[in-house]
Amino acid sequence: MAAPEEHDSPTEASQPIVEEEETKTFKDLGVTDVLCEACDQLGWTKPTKIQIEAIPLALQGRDIIGLAETGSGKTGAFALPILNALLETPQRLFALVLTPTRELAFQISEQFEALGSSIGVQSAVIVGGIDSMSQSLALAKKPHIIIATPGRLIDHLENTKGFNLRALKYLVMDEADRILNMDFETEVDKILKVIPRDRKTFLFSATMTKKVQKLQRAALKNPVKCAVSSKYQTVEKLQQYYIFIPSKFKDTYLVYILNELAGNSFMIFCSTCNNTQRTALLLRNLGFTAIPLHGQMSQSKRLGSLNKFKAKESSILLATDVASRGLDIPHVDVVVNFDIPTHSKDYIHRVGRTARAGRSGKAITFVTQYDVELFQRIEHLIGKKLPGFPTQDDEVMMLTERVAEAQRFARMELREHGEKKKRSREDAGDNDDTEGAIGVRNKVAGGKMKKRKGR
Repeated sequence: MAAPEEHDSPTEASQPIVEEEETKTFKDLGVTDVLCEACDQLGWTKPTKIQIEAIPLALQGRDIIGLAETGSGKTGAFALPILNALLETPQRLFALVLTPTRELAFQISEQFEALGSSIGVQSAVIVGGIDSMSQSLALAKKPHIIIATPGRLIDHLENTKGFNLRALKYLVMDEADRILNMDFETEVDKILKVIPRDRKTFLFSATMTKKVQKLQRAALKNPVKCAVSSKYQTVEKLQQYYIFIPSKFKDTYLVYILNELAGNSFMIFCSTCNNTQRTALLLRNLGFTAIPLHGQMSQSKRLGSLNKFKAKESSILLATDVASRGLDIPHVDVVVNFDIPTHSKDYIHRVGRTARAGRSGKAITFVTQYDVELFQRIEHLIGKKLPGFPTQDDEVMMLTERVAEAQRFARMELREHGEKKKRSREDAGDNDDTEGAIGVRNKVAGGKMKKRKGR
């Protein structure tokens, strides 16, 4: 990271922290009327803890380090002060938000546009996987807010004529720990060198790692730390369970759980793109509406999957960790860790997809004979022993035959898809997330899964 300038270590918020009960509205925090109305329209009735702490300080012009658990309203905590300042001094290319993933960039952009729609705020999303030329045109229009992943932003700073960030007033690094874990350190360094020193900087992170501290020293001036959870924690209203199962019966137990908790929306986490795709095909063969979301899908397909799930066209989203952080999918009822995460911190982020904004939710983690040590690490990190999820093993075993048949079809379809990919690069993504593409429903007699009675 760049050498630290005369920047002090962060001070804790100097005034006493305002209690949530005392501050009822965004207006009390100093947010201007037009933005308070926008919050009302979005259904943000009262500020969250991180917003109560961060917004007044940001409006005073302080640099901020925000440490908050996932689902705590971080986007509002930096978007509202930026839009407030933009209203006072309107200017193009006013703020830059750096994020680790494309999906998160689109989501932040949606929030900026929703909050700023009545005041004509324009934002541009600059991420990989999308045509550079159309992005260059968007930048030429000089939007107020740029939301970008570091790599693609550097491309445009180096190659897009006439584009620079010399007038920038605000820099936000969202999920800073993840930006740095993904080795964007050199890109962030380059960006810090070409933007004005005289700016406001907000750094938001779920965890405070050594890399984040180093970044803080390089990028922030006398920052205030706003922490709403000092320890790794999961939301109180989240019910967490585990199921200990032999690894060869994982698929069967997954189908059992989906049947037992039918009527809920599920987010199922797998460790690899291939397993995500395989499991999605398996579930579709059994009549479930399941859609995959993983890194080998094109950007438009990923957004399509996410939108289908958000619109409740599908009740099951299968995802790799690319989708586990920062995505606000409001109606997830159950998170299933089909493959246990190798990094315990990823567990916190995965289960943070449910029980958001005060709602309750369930998280169920599959633990096989190979995962015991990883599971113990997770329990150690969250500081609690998880209860087992009650299952009727004889009912599970009744499903094995149907599941074995569906597994066979899923393998065949994956193989066919792999061969098609080899034959034609252009058609590579066509079968991957449209439900009708493979006509799978008709292959397994009986369509929709039903619990079977004993033979």
